Amino acid sequence: MPNIYDVARHARVSVATVSAVVNQSAYVSPQLERRVTAAIKKLGYRPNLLARSLAKQRSHMLGMIVPDIVNPFWPEVVRGAEDRAHAAGYTLLLANTDDDPKKEEMYLSLFLAKRVDGILLTKAPGSLTPEIVDRFAAARVPVVQVSRIADGLCDCDSVLMDDRNAAYESVTHLMRLGYRRIGMVGGLPGATTSERRLLGYRDALRDWKRPFDRGLYFKGDFRVQSGYEAGIALLKQRPDAVFISNYQMAVGFMKALRQYQLRCPQDIAVVTCDDYPWIDSFSPRLTTVDLPKYELGAQGAKVLIDRLAARDSPPQKLELRSVLTIRDSCGYGLKAKSV
Repeated sequence: MPNIYDVARHARVSVATVSAVVNQSAYVSPQLERRVTAAIKKLGYRPNLLARSLAKQRSHMLGMIVPDIVNPFWPEVVRGAEDRAHAAGYTLLLANTDDDPKKEEMYLSLFLAKRVDGILLTKAPGSLTPEIVDRFAAARVPVVQVSRIADGLCDCDSVLMDDRNAAYESVTHLMRLGYRRIGMVGGLPGATTSERRLLGYRDALRDWKRPFDRGLYFKGDFRVQSGYEAGIALLKQRPDAVFISNYQMAVGFMKALRQYQLRCPQDIAVVTCDDYPWIDSFSPRLTTVDLPKYELGAQGAKVLIDRLAARDSPPQKLELRSVLTIRDSCGYGLKAKSV
């Protein structure tokens, strides 16, 4: 592979001149710049990106850590972040943790070694180790928390969804339709998204003067199998409706319904997070809270890029709004006909 010295010899200029052209770090006369550019093209020279990042103290790379790339929620979040990063001249490096704190720590260390300029982090349950927190502080690598909030990172930027209000609106909608024994399939224990959705569920029950019945609440982990297992347990309690904390668990819950030979919405109504284009193709069509996936990633990247441009500005704390989309699974059509 040709190096910077080969280019300098071929163009009959100094190494410093080649460096100035490649990095656009100093003025070079048009004549010399053309000679250097021609030599680079002829030799097929590629700059050493690591060396350039060391010299400039910028790599123009951002790291992004997500919990489960198989979950259809996350690809759209990543796409939003990648689009915004690319438009600003950054490359996005992606890591998947499976909500495993050890994998998460490994990838955070790797991103530091790669000298990324900043990180978008959706934290696995649990706190970051003091060692990792200290390393980030020493490296001055900013972190933007996306979707979840982690202990020990309270002062950094964050872009969240209105999880509490999303659950509140979902359960309130079911209450308005006349359902009273409303169960919930919760998300991954320790994830702040799960905690906020549970709070919204309880808020709605309180405002409609319904007690919180622990027998109607079952924890999942945002994956299909946990939705099925929670459904098998929850349906024994005979709820007349259920709010499910994400789409993947809703798929598992519907499998449990079939096993019990129950119909949705005739026997039990369902509302879930999140919404996807293909949902209209299934029967029954699911009533959902549409969470702003693409915007979550795009705004996270924007906040991180803003932070890199103004490191001393106050932290940004954004919360993006969700939208309730009413379809068949909540029984709205059946209830309307009975009135």
